[in-house]
Amino acid sequence: MNIGQAATRSGVSAKMIRYYESIGLITPPARTAAQYRVYADEDVHTLRFVRRSRDLGFSLEETRELLALWRDKSRASADVKSLAMAHVRELEEKAAELKAMADTLRHLATHCHGDHRPDCPILADFAATSPAQAKA
Repeated sequence: MNIGQAATRSGVSAKMIRYYESIGLITPPARTAAQYRVYADEDVHTLRFVRRSRDLGFSLEETRELLALWRDKSRASADVKSLAMAHVRELEEKAAELKAMADTLRHLATHCHGDHRPDCPILADFAATSPAQAKA
């Protein structure tokens, strides 16, 4: 199949497929005499794996590690679990940071009158040069 068909079947855009090939994340497929890429079902399976990894927020380097583990039939599942759990901790840290940001903005918005006056605690907070000034 051609790159467009592989893109459709895998859910990975043709542009991203070419990018993944260029950085060595996936192996470039066979080419025809006219230099067109020819993808096999195995290539699509690999692209779906990459897509799922990326959809779950794994970085390109983490995805590279996951691909290596997936291809290594003698791997220990503990290695895969360790990588996954490290990623879970990162996601939980990011979620906590996002919640803290939302809480801060909610607090600032609560104290904003939202009327015709120019006074705005949201902008005053943003303009503060230090966290101590923002709370003053």
